[in-house]
Formats: sequence, C-alpha cells, structure tokens
Amino acid sequence: MYAQPSRTMGNDNVFRDVGFPEAVAQNLLLRTDLVVHIRKVIAKLDLTQAEAAQRAGITQPRMNDLVKGRTQKFTLDALVNVAAQLGYTVKLSLKKVA
Repeated sequence: MYAQPSRTMGNDNVFRDVGFPEAVAQNLLLRTDLVVHIRKVIAKLDLTQAEAAQRAGITQPRMNDLVKGRTQKFTLDALVNVAAQLGYTVKLSLKKVA
C-alpha cells in the first residue's frame, strides 16, 4: 500500500510555485514560452536543427540547446531574435498583478 501524495494547486507560473523570486519567475516563464513556440515553428517548417540554425543566424550547437529546452543559455533578447529570423514576431502584454 502506498500513501496518496498530497496535491497543491499551483498558479499560472510554475517557477513562482517552486520558489523563484517574482522577477526571476516571470523571466523564466517568458523564456520557456518562447522556446516552446520556437520549437513548434521549427517542427511546422519541418527544419532540421542545422537548417533552423542557419535561418536563425546561430550555430547548430546553440540551436540544439534551444531545442533541448536549455533556456538558461538564452536571454529573452536572443530568443526574440531567433523568432524574428525564423519569420515570426513576438508580442508582449503587461497586466497589473492583483
């Protein structure tokens, strides 16, 4: 017999849930979201990592980091640039924290 694990309802930011300070949690979430979207674009365009890297103006090892989700190796600025080089624009919205 195993004990049922307890559950805690999270919010909209897993990084905040695990204890990152608010500013860091927001940055991590934005970078993660951008990486997920960029990976979808690469799949949609049916590009290899090498092809995607060439279009994005980065090296293939750097593209591998992106595809593998190593978000800590990218700034928001770098990810916006990759998206732009792949033909996409990034939109940002602000909302007051309740």
